[in-house]
Amino acid sequence: MSKESIKEIDSRLKMAEDAEREQLMKVYAPDDRAGVQKLLEKYRKQKEKLLAEKERLAKMRQYEEKYADHAFICGIDEVGRGPLAGPVVAGAVILPKECEILYINDSKKLSAAKRDELYDEIMDKAVAVGLGMASPARIDEINILQATYEAMRQAIDNLKVEPDLLLNDAVTIPEVVIPQVPIIKGDAKSASIAAASIVAKVTRDRMMVEYDSALPGYGFASNKGYGSAEHIEALKKYGPTPIHRASFITHFV
Repeated sequence: MSKESIKEIDSRLKMAEDAEREQLMKVYAPDDRAGVQKLLEKYRKQKEKLLAEKERLAKMRQYEEKYADHAFICGIDEVGRGPLAGPVVAGAVILPKECEILYINDSKKLSAAKRDELYDEIMDKAVAVGLGMASPARIDEINILQATYEAMRQAIDNLKVEPDLLLNDAVTIPEVVIPQVPIIKGDAKSASIAAASIVAKVTRDRMMVEYDSALPGYGFASNKGYGSAEHIEALKKYGPTPIHRASFITHFV
């Protein structure tokens, strides 16, 4: 039986690599102290969760695997089609082959803290990242759909590596010669699209926080330009700001 303290055992298990941890768990298995058994159960559950996450990630690479003969597969997604204020932002991300980013998912399914964490990992691991955006004035000028396409084309153009296949969240982008694969709910089905979704979301959210400092009273830091009760009330009270979309707020001003 181990004479190590439970704290010491926990430290060893925590610091060990996967293979070593497996061996240590076998060594400590005969230790009948309740605290040790509780520790072992905790690490067993962690392993199960990790395996489940890796299986989920494998499913999220189904399109990347299907088109593996392409050298540079790029995921495309946008954020901000629905808000009353702020730009629409598009992200384009090329991930390395066999890239594994744990917990990557549709940005809407992630907490703000997890998005920030994944954003840093994506920016660190990606072969290339491109961003594009269309201003509120541009949205009013050409409509939100055309502005979204324009932002997506900008994002592609801003990549430092030219992709040879685009995986798009639902849409086919006009005026793009690169082959495209539109995928319904693609940000939950493709790691590349999910990465683009996260990059676009974090970029736009940070912009809206900055706008909140410059244009206080509308709650942009929390509502990100969407039509919350607080936002609509402020819009009626103070009127529109330069970042409001005139074509979106006709019912409120």
